[in-house]
Amino acid sequence: MLLNRRNFLTLSALAGGGMALKFYIGPFELNAQRPSPHFLPSSFIEIAASGAVTIMAPAPEIGQGVRTMLPMVIADELDVLWSQVTVQQADLNDKYGFQVAGGSMSTPNLYEPLRHVGAAGRALLVQAAANKWGVPTAECSTAAGKVLHKSSGRELGYGELAADAAKLPVPDMEKVPVKDPKEFTIIGKMQPGVDNHKIFTGQPVFGLDVRLPGMLYAVYEKAPVFAGKAKSANLDAIRSMPGVKKAFLVASKVKESGIIDFYAGLEGGVAIVAESWWQAEKARRELKVEWETVRGGEQSSEAFAAQAAKLIAQPPQSYPRRNGDVAAALKSSAKVVEAEYEYPFIAHVTLEPQGTTAWYHDGEMEIWTTSQLPGPGRDYIAENFGIDKSKITVHMIRAGGGFGRRLVNDPMVEAAWIAREAGAPVQLIWTREQDIHHDSYRPGAWHKLQAGLDAEGKVTAWSQHLVTYGEGEKTANSAGMGKDEFPAGALQNYEQGLSTMPLWIRTGPLRAPGSNALAFVSESFMDELAAAAGRDPHAFRHDFLAAAVKQTGDAGRREFFARMLGVLDQVAEESGWNTRRKNAGEGFGLAVYACHLGYVAQVARVKVEGAQVRVLDVWACVDVGRQIINPSGAEAQVEGSIIEGLSHMEQEITFENGHSVQTNYHQHPLARMRQVPAIHISWRKTDYRTTGLGEPAMPPSIPAIANAIFDATGKRIRTLPLKKSGFSWA
Repeated sequence: MLLNRRNFLTLSALAGGGMALKFYIGPFELNAQRPSPHFLPSSFIEIAASGAVTIMAPAPEIGQGVRTMLPMVIADELDVLWSQVTVQQADLNDKYGFQVAGGSMSTPNLYEPLRHVGAAGRALLVQAAANKWGVPTAECSTAAGKVLHKSSGRELGYGELAADAAKLPVPDMEKVPVKDPKEFTIIGKMQPGVDNHKIFTGQPVFGLDVRLPGMLYAVYEKAPVFAGKAKSANLDAIRSMPGVKKAFLVASKVKESGIIDFYAGLEGGVAIVAESWWQAEKARRELKVEWETVRGGEQSSEAFAAQAAKLIAQPPQSYPRRNGDVAAALKSSAKVVEAEYEYPFIAHVTLEPQGTTAWYHDGEMEIWTTSQLPGPGRDYIAENFGIDKSKITVHMIRAGGGFGRRLVNDPMVEAAWIAREAGAPVQLIWTREQDIHHDSYRPGAWHKLQAGLDAEGKVTAWSQHLVTYGEGEKTANSAGMGKDEFPAGALQNYEQGLSTMPLWIRTGPLRAPGSNALAFVSESFMDELAAAAGRDPHAFRHDFLAAAVKQTGDAGRREFFARMLGVLDQVAEESGWNTRRKNAGEGFGLAVYACHLGYVAQVARVKVEGAQVRVLDVWACVDVGRQIINPSGAEAQVEGSIIEGLSHMEQEITFENGHSVQTNYHQHPLARMRQVPAIHISWRKTDYRTTGLGEPAMPPSIPAIANAIFDATGKRIRTLPLKKSGFSWA
């Protein structure tokens, strides 16, 4: 974190003698490889005269635990008991900076700044107590929400000091000391989620739980093909149905050319508003709409596959990265290994379907949203609806899962549009079928790989041809491959080829964007190379990464490969890899990957009977820096990532006539509780900054399991979903 004149505190007194502390932080960059946009987060601490402490949670909560974890950081540095703290969700407000849930970035963006928030509050309270006692601040200490003067035995609670602290000048933030991690009392300790009790007892906490006086319910019918336009509908018949209050056409605002933008704009359709959701939904089922298809109605998975087969047999259209002379290295290699891999489109299928509540009144818009990216949603509404941004209030409500789907604000924008027409609070709810049909899908792709091995079984060259969706060198959202994606930089002879084909289906980020599929390809192929070299999979990877550490001259990449090597060796030890014994039908698989500033290696143990696969155990070793803030939440993220990997291995979205064939969970399943393996987690703490856990553990889970299936059966998994390779979960 940069502490400078752009970072400042403001103080104000609360009614009844309390203190409110606001902290602003100036722009800073995440790292040299991945620069951040200007990020100006603020955090609030409120201390009442009673001593009760309220801490604002600035980031959207989608199940990743930030509503608990971020306030924990402030509370520990403030030096209060966690039991004294009430956490309050912040609304969208520019004073909190860029409020987003995505990319596992809440921790690296906010951990150090929020430590200084708590430390500054503690410093002000200590100064207030020292002034009252007439002693130096150096003689004072804090504990459990109190300032102590040990030599005289005096103590004052924070509530008694809050009013005086609010009157003090702001401390110099560069000189405000934070705790030695050895002094942490909350950070690093298991803390249950602040919403757990409400969730377990069925109290309203999620977006679809919002209720407002006089609220109506809405449904929104869109064209089967993305961005199709509604020309006409049987609106008079719909308006006559029981409970229906409004029914009207909405014009499309989607750009009709080029690659689909991350958020392409309001799709046209038919809105129905009724007294209950079921009345609105029954009316929707009676709709007869004449659609005008803009483009894309001819798209199908069969056509995509045929075009990909032609492209992958040809040289790449472009080379995003080329190092050395791959062709010459392959020609001189003792052995060349070739393979083709394929993975499908998949949907996000959050347990809570998409929806938003909106109320347009007195020229102002009020929104209750589960968006992961509420700011751009608000800005789009302001720009396209003719409402000044200052007249839009956005309340952030806990989401029942996000996984990247809620980065796209279509339900938020649709609800706002409908509410403006309805003249009453409106809650828009999508059905599960609509959610799947109108998702921003994780895109599928095809990969052709070649690698050379020398006489000692060492990798001499690596060539990877990616066939995916886009135009020229520009790929569809989340369809590309970063130039530094592993194993880039590990070999002197390395190339990435790219070929693209047109797409008029919306794609977008899914948990661990890009890496969630690319890891399956590279770590499965790495296993193939180990087998071709006659080497143990762990020993082969160890030597590969050790050589990469030694040969690279770039300090950042050296750290990258060294941290991968660290988790690889630790998970081998934790799982007993070198002493493993297989029972009949069992296999062990290994994978290691790095993404979103986290490093994870996994070992999977599976049992295969016929075509039925059961994953028995998964060992995971994780390196996210020097501090695990909330071990309870951290473990949940790793476990959830592995379970989601199981789901991804069975999921597939296919297309006919420009729209998805799959409609619900029976065709796009989630892993069942009986299919969840025993998960064993170990942490590798390294002296690097603390980073996030929402995504890094997901990518290696899939190749680890796929490699274990190969170990058990001798059959390589090169195509997902599993059924295309002849397997399914038991």
